[in-house]
Amino acid sequence: MNKRIIKILAVSFVLILLSFLVIEGLIIYNGWKMPIEEVDYVIILGARLYGTIPSPALRERLIVARDYLFEHKGLKVVVSGGQGANEDIPEANAMEQYLISKGIDKDRIIVEDKSTSTYENIKFSLEKIREEDNREELKILLVTNRFHVFRAKFLGNRLGVVAYGLPAKTPPSIILNSYLREYFAVIKSFVFDVY
Repeated sequence: MNKRIIKILAVSFVLILLSFLVIEGLIIYNGWKMPIEEVDYVIILGARLYGTIPSPALRERLIVARDYLFEHKGLKVVVSGGQGANEDIPEANAMEQYLISKGIDKDRIIVEDKSTSTYENIKFSLEKIREEDNREELKILLVTNRFHVFRAKFLGNRLGVVAYGLPAKTPPSIILNSYLREYFAVIKSFVFDVY
C-alpha cells in the first residue's frame, strides 16, 4: 500500500469513528431525556410480537405509555404497528388489547395497523390523527425504548410535527445489539426517510 491509500484509510476510519461517537451520544442523551411539555397526542411505536404476546421491548413501551395515559386522562393514543412475519395479529391490535386490559378506555385509542417501519409508524399514525385533527404545530409524544427515541423524534420532526420522546427501558438482552444497529438505522433514516 502506498502512503496515499494509508492516509485515505486512516482519515476514513477517524471520520467513521467520530460519526459513531456523535450519533451514539445523541441516541444515549435522548434516551434519558424525559418529556416536560404538554402534548396533543401519544403514539406508541410498534415492536415484535410472539404470536399475539408483546415482546419484552414492546411490553416496556406499553407500561410507560399506560402510566403516562393514567396521568394525562384527556389524551388520545395511537397504537401503531402492522403484522410482521411470525405474528398472529397486527402489533397495534395486541397493543390495544393490552391497554384496554390495563384500564385505558377504548375510545381513547386510535389503531394504525398497516405500518412496517419506524418511518411508517409515525407517518401513518399522523395520517390517522389528521383525519380528526388538522391543527398546525401538533405536539406528539412518541413512546419507544431508550435506544430508539432519538430517531423517532428526528422522523417526527421531519414529518412536520413537534416531536417529544417518552423513553421506555430497553430489555438487557437486546441492549448491545439495539444500540449498535441503531447507529446504522439513524444514518439510513437521515438519507432515505424523507417526507
